[in-house]
Amino acid sequence: MPNKPAALILLITSAIAVIYACSGNTVEKDPGTSIDQERKLEKEELVARGEYLVTISGCNDCHTPKVFGPHGMALDSTRLYSGHRADAALPAVAATSLQPGNWLQMGPEITAFAGPWGISYAANLTPDSATGIGMWSEEVFVKTLRTGRHLGADNGRQILPPMPWFNLMKMTDEDFKAIYTFLRSVPAVNNRVPAPVPPPAVKTVGGE
Repeated sequence: MPNKPAALILLITSAIAVIYACSGNTVEKDPGTSIDQERKLEKEELVARGEYLVTISGCNDCHTPKVFGPHGMALDSTRLYSGHRADAALPAVAATSLQPGNWLQMGPEITAFAGPWGISYAANLTPDSATGIGMWSEEVFVKTLRTGRHLGADNGRQILPPMPWFNLMKMTDEDFKAIYTFLRSVPAVNNRVPAPVPPPAVKTVGGE
C-alpha cells in the first residue's frame, strides 16, 4: 500500500511551492535584459563575421578609394566602402579598351573600370540612406548578389565587371546576413556614385 503520510507530505510541499511561486516572493532575472544581451551578442558576432568575410573577399579593393602616402597606396580610411568618389576626375579612356580582346583600364583610385561594357563604378556600400545601401533591406541585398541584377529586380540593370557577384552568389544565407549586418555598422558616407556609362557614350582617346 502507498505510504499515506509520505504522500501527504509530498502533496503539501508541492502546494506550498506553487503558492510561493505565485506570491511574487521569488526573485527572477528580467527576461527583457537577457534577450537584449543575447541580441547584442548575436549582432556583435555577425558584425565580426561580416568584417572577416568582406576582408577575405577583397571588397575594399574596389569599393574604397585609395590615397598615396610615404608608404605607397593605401585605403582612404575616411571613406571605407563608399565606392567611386563622385567628384573624382578621370582621364579619357583608351579607345582600344572598349574592344574585346584588348587591355582593360582602371581608374587611379581603383574604383572605376573601363572595358567592352563601357565604364563601371564601384558602388557605395555604406548605410547612407540617400546614396548607399541604407534603404536596402536584407532581402534586396541578398537578391542583388544572387541574381547579378541591381536591387535584385528581374528588370534591373546587370551588375558589370569587375564585380564578382557570380562567386559571391555561392555564399550561404548566414554569410550574406553577416556581411549585410557588418556593412550596416560602418560609418555612412554621402557619396553618389555615377551611373555606368555604355560604350558609345564613353569619352575616348586614341585608336591604337
